[in-house]
Amino acid sequence: MPAKRDYYEILGVNKNAGAEEIKKAYRKKAIEFHPDKNPGNKEAEEKFKEAAEAYDVLSTPEKRQRYDQFGHAGLGASGSGAYGFTMDDIFSNFGDIFGSAFGGSARFSRFSGFGGQAQAPTAYGSDIRVRVRLSLKDIVYGVDKKLKVRKMVACTTCHGSGAKDRNSVATCTTCRGTGQISHVVNTMLGRMQTAAVCPKCHGEGKIITNPCPDCSGHGIVQRDEEISFKIPPGMYEGMQLNVNGKGNAARRGGRNGDLLVVIEEEKNDELVRDGNNLIHNLFISIPEAAMGATVEVPTVDGKAKITIKAGVQPGAILRLSGKGLPVVNRYGTGDLLVYVNVWVPKKLDREEKKIMEKLLASPNFKPTPDPSEKNFMDRMRRMFQ
Repeated sequence: MPAKRDYYEILGVNKNAGAEEIKKAYRKKAIEFHPDKNPGNKEAEEKFKEAAEAYDVLSTPEKRQRYDQFGHAGLGASGSGAYGFTMDDIFSNFGDIFGSAFGGSARFSRFSGFGGQAQAPTAYGSDIRVRVRLSLKDIVYGVDKKLKVRKMVACTTCHGSGAKDRNSVATCTTCRGTGQISHVVNTMLGRMQTAAVCPKCHGEGKIITNPCPDCSGHGIVQRDEEISFKIPPGMYEGMQLNVNGKGNAARRGGRNGDLLVVIEEEKNDELVRDGNNLIHNLFISIPEAAMGATVEVPTVDGKAKITIKAGVQPGAILRLSGKGLPVVNRYGTGDLLVYVNVWVPKKLDREEKKIMEKLLASPNFKPTPDPSEKNFMDRMRRMFQ
C-alpha cells in the first residue's frame, strides 16, 4: 500500500492555514475532481476522496492536533487507512460545502447523476463510543478485548426487512418501483435531465404496507451483543480505535455504524509514562550513594537489577534501553529512565549523630562541586539528544 500523502499538501495549504482557508481550498479541489465533472474517471474519484479525507482531519481541531503531533499514526488504527471514505460518506458529511456549484443542493450532488441513474441514499447506523482501560502491560504487548454492548441489531423476525411477511410489501406508486424520478435542472454545465431518488420510497421502489410487529417496520431492535476486537501495542490515553461495522445497525439493511473505542490508561504507582518512555523515581540511602549498590527497579514485566556506581549524585538519570513502550503503528520502543534520589533521614538517634559529626569533620565530605559535572537541566537535555 503506498504511503499516505501529507494532508496539507493535498489541499495546497500551509500548516498555519486557518479554518476558512482550509474550507475554500477543499471546495476548490472537490469541485475540480467532482464525479459529475469527471464521469468514469477513477483517478479523479480517488483524488476527490483524498481531498475529503484531508479536509475531515484538518477541519476538526482535535484530529488536526493529533495529526500535527503524530502524523497519520495518530489518527487511529482502523486497519484501512485513516478513515476510508466512500462517496456516500463525503456527500453525507460535506455535501453543503458545494453550495450552488452542482444544482444548489447537496441532495442533488449526492443522489443525482448527469445522464446516469440515481442512487438510493444509504441508511447509516449510528456509532457507539465506549471506553477501555489498559494497563502498561496491555500497552506494551497489545491485548484482545471482549465487550458486551447494548446496541441496535437487525430484527430476527423480519431479517431486517421491516415487513411482516412477503405480502406486506407493495410497489411504490410514485416511482412505479424504479426508486427514482426524472426532472430537469439548471446547472453550471447547462440545462440537463437528471434522475433523483423517489421521495416517497426513498429509492427502495417498495412500500411496507404491513410492518413487522417486533420492530414496527424499522428492521432493527435493541439487543446485547458481545464484540471481540484487538487493541494494538503502543496506544495512549485519549486515542481512538475504530472497529468497523460494530456500531448500531441501520434501518432496513443499511450500513452499520462503528464501535469507537477510546483508550484510558490505568495509573501505575511505580512507573510514569512520558511519551514512549517510562520514568521511575528511585530512592537510595546516603551510604548506597557513597559506596555504590545493586538495586532492583520495576519494569513492565517485573523487576530488573541495576548497578549504582559509588559517588552517584542526586538527580542522576540511568537509562534502561528498550524497556519503555512501543511506538504505535511504527517500529521502535522507548526507554525506562531511572531518576536517582538520595534519601536523607529526618531524624537521627544519638549514635547516628556521632557518626555524622565525624563525617562532617572529614575533608572528603566537604561539598566540592566539580566544574565538569552538568546541572540537572543539562543532564535532561543530554538524555534526549
